[in-house]
Amino acid sequence: MLRVRSAPLPPGALLAFYSSSGAYTDCYSVRLDRPASLGDFMAAFYTTGIFKLERWLLASILRFPSSDEEAQSLARGEVMRFSAWQVEARQADQAVLAAGRTRSWLMVAPSGQCTTLFFGSAIVPRRRGGLGWQFTLLLGFHKLYSRILLLAAARRLSRQFS
Repeated sequence: MLRVRSAPLPPGALLAFYSSSGAYTDCYSVRLDRPASLGDFMAAFYTTGIFKLERWLLASILRFPSSDEEAQSLARGEVMRFSAWQVEARQADQAVLAAGRTRSWLMVAPSGQCTTLFFGSAIVPRRRGGLGWQFTLLLGFHKLYSRILLLAAARRLSRQFS
């Protein structure tokens, strides 16, 4: 059974830079009983039904269209931009994508025939300081939504490898 947990950032996490610079950061993990690469994880994450809803909203409201094919290109490392996000950093096991003051981070940690999937976010403080009342208001939703996104990607990967 897949279970998403709040987790500390693992050693070497690219998101640690933001954590140490005063940004809000979070980290969630789920253990997958299968091997999975960062590309597998990114492709699954950005093409789940729940994330397609977010993509639709971004396309409709902010004019940032995207497609599953573009998500696959991002996952393969062929493009540096996807919808509203720009790849800020990428290594073989993790990537950070930036959109405004937000950062999304995905990481895989293989262990034998299992893989721990990590997903986290950073919210960079405003230039005047602080995160803003809007972020504070939406924090509970953000945490729940992060868990839902990670679980949806893990379920998709579990089905793909079954």
